[in-house]
Amino acid sequence: MDVNIRAINEKIERESAFVDRLAAEVGKVIVGQKPMVERILIGLLCNGHVLLEGVPGLAKTLSIKTLSDCVAAQFRRIQFTPDLLPADLVGTMIYHQPTGQFLPKRGPVFTNFVLADEINRAPAKVQSALLECMQERQVTLGDQTHPLPDPFLVLATQNPIEQEGTYPLPEAQVDRFMLKVVVGYPTRDEEREIMARMAGATPPKAQAVVGVEDIQRARALIHEIYVDKLINEYILDIVFATREPKAFKLEKIADFIAYGASPRASIYLNQAARAHAFLRHRGYVTPEDIKSVALDVLRHRIILTYEAEAEEMTSEDVIRKIFEQLASP
Repeated sequence: MDVNIRAINEKIERESAFVDRLAAEVGKVIVGQKPMVERILIGLLCNGHVLLEGVPGLAKTLSIKTLSDCVAAQFRRIQFTPDLLPADLVGTMIYHQPTGQFLPKRGPVFTNFVLADEINRAPAKVQSALLECMQERQVTLGDQTHPLPDPFLVLATQNPIEQEGTYPLPEAQVDRFMLKVVVGYPTRDEEREIMARMAGATPPKAQAVVGVEDIQRARALIHEIYVDKLINEYILDIVFATREPKAFKLEKIADFIAYGASPRASIYLNQAARAHAFLRHRGYVTPEDIKSVALDVLRHRIILTYEAEAEEMTSEDVIRKIFEQLASP
């Protein structure tokens, strides 16, 4: 087994070399925000969608556009508004007079990278139209089903400070996002560099350094990354601690959790940890990989009670207390 792990590690180290080129090219445009860019890459490598939450102006859109430029992929930004219709998103059937037939007119969702900007501003009917795209990677127009391009990645943004006129995402849809990333402000030094770059006459632009085939090959390799049985049991302990906290001697947070994480949490935590190891050129997963991605995988999957809100306890606080209690392998 040691020989196999060594061989996997060497293979991953060799095949993941493009990650450094990609990060360097993104860094020519994006200053800081390394955790956000890394989580978007994890979503891309795992074929999982990402929900970004942060105030305006934190380079969410620019990061996604830059990444699509680096991967030589198509990018579309869709501004979600209260008057948006499902047809504006996925397309519709148009009557073609010369032939007397209804022909499909594809919507902007037919692309590689979809930025669903302020997704919680669109009504439930539009949000539900996005569910089929996210889950089945296809769109049904009339009686025909159209596959979406590969890769296909939905990156949605939410603004946490403007809640008037919004339609909160239902739990079933939030659960379909692999990661929920909270984007913070840059440091003073980073903002100084941002001013120097973006206030100039010609802001920097990224070039394509990775092909779509590199991403597809990396996705296949991620499944080869070794995950020990103890690591898998650690993942299960974390997820089950959100459902049965008393069984893990977490009585202090038991009254704060209304519903624990779904089985998707176990799947995504395993996949995200593999991708995290891949980004670090490793062919095996460590407990640190789990801890690094756990907040982003779990924060939107734990439903808190009113008591937790009264105590100003967040889902992130709950997750941290779980990690303090559980022993890592």
